Amino acid sequence: MTIRWKPSATVAAIIEHHGKFLLVEEHTPEGLRLNNPAGHLDEGERLVDGCAREALEETMHLFTPTHLLGIYMSRFQRPATTGQALEDITYLRFAFCGTLGALQAGRSLDTGIVRTLWLSPDEIRASSARHRSPLVIQCMEDYLRGQRYPLSLIHTDTNVIDPQPIATGGSV
Repeated sequence: MTIRWKPSATVAAIIEHHGKFLLVEEHTPEGLRLNNPAGHLDEGERLVDGCAREALEETMHLFTPTHLLGIYMSRFQRPATTGQALEDITYLRFAFCGTLGALQAGRSLDTGIVRTLWLSPDEIRASSARHRSPLVIQCMEDYLRGQRYPLSLIHTDTNVIDPQPIATGGSV
């Protein structure tokens, strides 16, 4: 039996305010890295809800996605180390831009997030060696070019949120 390849579905918030972008500095196995507020889509979650949740967890701010910025794929290979096999992951990222809301007092940053910071496009470009993914720059550049798609482009069937048993005897 062959193993079926599946990309890791992630969501990312591209947040701009007064010409600067909100990034997070986070611990990774490769050291401290800069990333957009982003993370894995949870089971039973719509893409826009996952993006809002990840932004809140990583920045302590409410975030309302207003547009799909783009759909991106990136492959990451972490070399094998003693006791660990090569890690080869393809990420399928759904990036959104939108409206940053209020800081939620009393919250703390998600595990692994050291801090949030606002950087200009030039500062982001200059720090590319510290980026968690090449998608940090790609998403920013697409945003700066004015790329936007309506959220109506995304359809989430109700069975994602409220799964129904599959009738027996039928085929897909």
